[in-house]
Amino acid sequence: MAEELRGKVAIVTGGTRGIGLSIARRLLAEGAKVFICGRNANHLNAALEALGKQSEGNVDGMAADMRRYEDCRRVVQAAAESFGGVDILVNNAGLGYFKPVDQLTPEEWDETIQTNLSGVFYCCREAIPLMRQRGGGYIFNISSLAGVNPFAGGSAYNASKFGLNGFSEAMMQDVRHDGIRVSYIMPGSVDTDFGAAPGSKSSASWKLTGDDIAKAVVDLYRFPKTALASRIEMRPSQPPKKN
Repeated sequence: MAEELRGKVAIVTGGTRGIGLSIARRLLAEGAKVFICGRNANHLNAALEALGKQSEGNVDGMAADMRRYEDCRRVVQAAAESFGGVDILVNNAGLGYFKPVDQLTPEEWDETIQTNLSGVFYCCREAIPLMRQRGGGYIFNISSLAGVNPFAGGSAYNASKFGLNGFSEAMMQDVRHDGIRVSYIMPGSVDTDFGAAPGSKSSASWKLTGDDIAKAVVDLYRFPKTALASRIEMRPSQPPKKN
């Protein structure tokens, strides 16, 4: 168990499934207190039940939509009220629509940008003052290699992740002298349901797993406070060979 994580308070947005759930599970295993959120109340309740069996009393959460500033504010406040403060913020909530620009609806564009980028700003804006009160903290933004590699059909998703990367680098410089570290992690292909067709389940042994991303979060947190790995790219080590 990492001594420096024991007793720390972490918020994980989009923490009910996939990468977020893996991160929440790993932080609990390291002794942190974890507050999760997600839009779907059923998924939230299932995640809280599963995580609660692992760490009774150290996990809490609420249903929230990261597109809404008031929801983000309530999440940060509720975490602080539940556990006494905020030390770690993992901005993981995200979604994607993958279509050519002329087929993408304005509503799909707005939902992507609001969830993947504006929601991160909202949560950071609320959490930073609480971290300052604790003498520092750590913000992890879960981005994507789509934030540096554009692709056809990815206009909204690419825009949100390119924006998230730039936001993260600027914010890092805003708060570094407050003892708040900022890192953004850019995974490649991860074996989750993200982007899968409705009713289907992704499964590919060559892909990264949510546990891989969770380990990166913990390893980054363990870096000496004098060092900051502000940007991490993660890829499957042996993807299928192209013919």
